[in-house]
Amino acid sequence: MITFMPFSQSYLKALATTTGIALLALSSSITHAQSAILVGGAPIDSNKYGVSVGLNVLAGGSPYEMDSNFSILPSLFYDNNKFYVRGSELGAYLTNSQDTEVAAFFQPAGYAFKPEDAKESLRGLDEREWSGMMGVSYLKRTAIGGFRGKLSTDVLGNSKGTLAQLAYLAKWQKGDWTVYPSVGVEWADDKFNDHYYGVSAKEAAATGVATYNPDSSISPYVNINANYDINDDWAVFLGQNVGFLASEQADSPMVDNSTTYRTTLGLLYKF
Repeated sequence: MITFMPFSQSYLKALATTTGIALLALSSSITHAQSAILVGGAPIDSNKYGVSVGLNVLAGGSPYEMDSNFSILPSLFYDNNKFYVRGSELGAYLTNSQDTEVAAFFQPAGYAFKPEDAKESLRGLDEREWSGMMGVSYLKRTAIGGFRGKLSTDVLGNSKGTLAQLAYLAKWQKGDWTVYPSVGVEWADDKFNDHYYGVSAKEAAATGVATYNPDSSISPYVNINANYDINDDWAVFLGQNVGFLASEQADSPMVDNSTTYRTTLGLLYKF
């Protein structure tokens, strides 16, 4: 069965730098966050405070040729029907009814690239930092699923890029198991792609890596997340994300594989 359920730039930049890695991992770890999307942000348990915390293990996710892609990170979810922390997304509801949700949000995006962690031929390239995307999201809940659109731009000045996403969200439940599949596409403008996949003439001269100047792109992705309620307080969650880089991204000399995989396993405690 399918069920639907005034910051300064310096402050935001510090937030994205110190919490970006953890927040990005949360997007696949907080599986019941998607339940809140589908049922309108209602509390999962009226006897609790709407806060869930935990720990998750994250493997993979980066398209770069890096030495390590393994992390152990904290998890957080909170929703009081006015403000929310939903995985990688911090937001405030502008409208939140049974069939429509409009929200303003802030969310780290992109990939951190540390030259010292890259393969030898890429170690002379410049470091890439997270982008802090601020924008608006719209969700329409229907009898066949949830349809969401998002538009955001980098307010930290790292990539100075713009992203747009369209996605379909659903929920399937059986016993103590709840599964949340979703599919979508992401459009990235040329500024965003140039920051994360481009190689400047200066970098090329220093490393011997070919210059690369990507255009805008459209990339599809698939998510499947699952949540198992051990009891009223504890839950196990797991998630799998598969992303398919567009040719404008995959053709970069920085990229190791045109398909990215991010696997998450963790434990949550619900307050």
